[in-house]
Amino acid sequence: MLFQIKAYLKFLWKSKNEHAVHSPFVFHLLTKCFYDKKPKPEYSFLKEYRNSLLENKNTIEVTDFGAGSKVFKSNTRRIDKIAKTAGITKKRAELLFRITNYFQPESILEIGTSLGLATSALALGHPKAKITTLEGCPETAKQAQLQSQKFNYKNVELIATEFKSYLGNSQLKTENFQLIYFDGNHSKKATLDYFELLLPTITNETLWIFDDIHWSKDMEEAWKIMKNHPKVSATIDTFQWGLIFFRREQPKEHFVIRV
Repeated sequence: MLFQIKAYLKFLWKSKNEHAVHSPFVFHLLTKCFYDKKPKPEYSFLKEYRNSLLENKNTIEVTDFGAGSKVFKSNTRRIDKIAKTAGITKKRAELLFRITNYFQPESILEIGTSLGLATSALALGHPKAKITTLEGCPETAKQAQLQSQKFNYKNVELIATEFKSYLGNSQLKTENFQLIYFDGNHSKKATLDYFELLLPTITNETLWIFDDIHWSKDMEEAWKIMKNHPKVSATIDTFQWGLIFFRREQPKEHFVIRV
């Protein structure tokens, strides 16, 4: 916790808003998407999805995995507690919806479904997109699948799998995910492994969003390595998230932005 407090204070010192941004691409993203305060009808569906989980007192067996397939923790937890502590926040879900709606990606990959709060934002952001979401815990995946069916998200395919084994599939290299949301394993090794495994899928329009880039010293190191990769052009650090772009026409530049 102390590390995160120090990291946040450092972030506040470095962060800017749209008035300090000279890149037209990033400026428009901030003004038309990040800072869009207009109410959206989809927000009510996001709220309803969240509330249905917060009202669910049932318990499930939650299994967590390390960077490999080895199980390192298994315990019984209530669904409402998972939604409250492990899911994406209301503010971040609305931002993820706006980002998806802004870029209109045709193909989306989510690594770490949990109960599907972020999946819901992706599905509502572009209902015609093909969304593949991965969850390592079978019981959590089952609950997320039930939620997806309840809210009639027909554009979502949920796969219960260990992440690295799925991402290591050679056939995945033929995919061109225009948006990938990484929220599955907040360790340096796993994050960099996923980064390298998915590099063959990038196009000029690809956007990657990494959650919890300031979670630990290791995650900050992973973020630094990724943003300095030669294939990466612009990056945006919002403290909670790190956004990576691969636009060839975009000068390499790193932005630290308050949202």
